[in-house]
Amino acid sequence: MINRERILTEFFELVRTDSPTKNERFIANMLKNRLQNLGMTVTEDNVGQVIGGNCGNVLAYLKGTLPMAPIVLFSAHMDTVQPCLNIEPVLNDGLITSAGPTILGADDKSGIVPILEALRTIQEQAIPHGDIQVIFSVAEEGGLNGSKNIEKKQLKADLGFVLDSGGKPGEIILEAPGQDRINITINGKAAHAGVEPENGISAIVVAAKAISRLQTGRIDEETTSNVGTIQGGRATNIVADRVEVTCETRSRNLGKLERLTAQMCNAFKHCAEEVGAISEIEVLRLYDPLIIAAESKIAALTVQAVKSAGLTVEFGVTGGGSDANNFNRYGVPCVVLGTGMQKYHTTDESIEEEDLYRSAKLVLEIIKAVARVDKHEIINFVD
Repeated sequence: MINRERILTEFFELVRTDSPTKNERFIANMLKNRLQNLGMTVTEDNVGQVIGGNCGNVLAYLKGTLPMAPIVLFSAHMDTVQPCLNIEPVLNDGLITSAGPTILGADDKSGIVPILEALRTIQEQAIPHGDIQVIFSVAEEGGLNGSKNIEKKQLKADLGFVLDSGGKPGEIILEAPGQDRINITINGKAAHAGVEPENGISAIVVAAKAISRLQTGRIDEETTSNVGTIQGGRATNIVADRVEVTCETRSRNLGKLERLTAQMCNAFKHCAEEVGAISEIEVLRLYDPLIIAAESKIAALTVQAVKSAGLTVEFGVTGGGSDANNFNRYGVPCVVLGTGMQKYHTTDESIEEEDLYRSAKLVLEIIKAVARVDKHEIINFVD
């Protein structure tokens, strides 16, 4: 059985630990120490240096007692969105929230704690298991940059589970979108707005015309786009000669993603050309879509574990990416598991106390289910 008191205490401790994106050093040191105390081989990669952070991904490996079982990966991210400093969690009537003007940090510490608890439980109760890899990633928020920059050779697992979704424990996320970030700079021509405006080219007006031609918001059930920021201009008496715009496109369909990104780029390009302005456009593929078939063997195994944990099975899709997008791209089939976090990325974020315990029990049941599979069957198992 899992230790409910230990889970709650550890969750409160971790959410009180400041861990903004690219500044995860303190929590990483805590987790490395706890993983080492569990007898795991623990390393940290150099991704922090690559992305300009103060910490890399934490990778841990535990040798199993069943050498013929597949290697299973469990992952969650260490970073939290702002405002996330000096979080003080409170528990009222089974619901955990933040007492102050901050997020709670259940995203994604509600993923970390169940993984740690399941690892402790299998050791305390001598539960047979195969090899287990754990990855606590950095900089997941804002582009999955920790997992995006991990070395593929560091991934040892045959299949994996990422605990990082708002669905209730038992929800299995099989589809998530890919995302492009589009950075646009419009270079116009400055002029005095009151003396010779006809000699200027307003970059702001160009950007406004382009934005008016875009499809934004919900495009269809699997596709969205957004104009996120716009900055430009120096004064009301100067025709703005430079504007910077950032946009994003998302879709669970790669073809739709590419077409929508191209349409957005063309709108800015053509509007600039119409008046003699110059457009500079950069497209960054943050991550590819995640697609796991509901009929796949990995989905079947997850369903089995959910039922064994006494939870309700529900397949879901999401509009947000997770580290599972990158792990799948690197060859490790992964599904995303709901942890019960609610209203994440807001100061109204919360999680039910019971969902922490349910997630820990589910991770434990996944370990047991994977242990019953022969690794020689793994190719057919994950198809």
